[in-house]
Amino acid sequence: MCRGFTIYLFLLCPVYCCYPTGILYFCPLMKIKLEHISKRFQRYWIFREVNYVFEGPGAYALLGPNGCGKSTLLRIVAGMQGASKGKVIFDHSGNGVEITDIFKYISFCAPGMEVVEELTLREFMEFHFSFKQPLPGLDIDQIISMVGLKDTGDKTIGDYSSGMKQRVKLAQAIFSDTPVLLLDEPCTNLDQQGVAQYQGWIDQYARGRLVVVASNDEREYYFCKEKVVIEDYK
Repeated sequence: MCRGFTIYLFLLCPVYCCYPTGILYFCPLMKIKLEHISKRFQRYWIFREVNYVFEGPGAYALLGPNGCGKSTLLRIVAGMQGASKGKVIFDHSGNGVEITDIFKYISFCAPGMEVVEELTLREFMEFHFSFKQPLPGLDIDQIISMVGLKDTGDKTIGDYSSGMKQRVKLAQAIFSDTPVLLLDEPCTNLDQQGVAQYQGWIDQYARGRLVVVASNDEREYYFCKEKVVIEDYK
């Protein structure tokens, strides 16, 4: 690509990233607006009147003690769970997105999410990336190698340890080509090496995206400049 054309692209489009693969990559802008979001379980309100805008590129942390509603709010942000009151508005590069289509733009990882344990890692990655494309410059072989499971890529995931399964969950989220990355307690079951691996992936592959992390562990949200304290909405 000639230098003049490169400069023209930067002027035309607001956000570009260059991943470690060396590929210049346009990062679409994503905005998620919460209006009067409240959630109740039976008679008890978990949080009330959350009015907030998550806007990419940017990194946000949902903070609070266990049981305060961090995971619930993250699932509402993802369009995976409905609020008791209020609405969520999704905007992709200036265009509204219906909640039925939001899965195309969001990658999600949480300790309780299921992976297909009857599949091998390679089969699971092939299945996952038949729905979402990997980030530019990456393929399934590279991803398996980056996860550190190259030697066990043909074993069923059900035979993996809890830490290995968590790395698989993180990989399917972080390495998917989506403008939004939502992470719920991403270092659950990871040893120190796994935490360092997670942080390295975030530093290299989360740039230019809208990232929201639900956590009370600073190692998981160290890169988040914006913080939302759930207890402010009790």
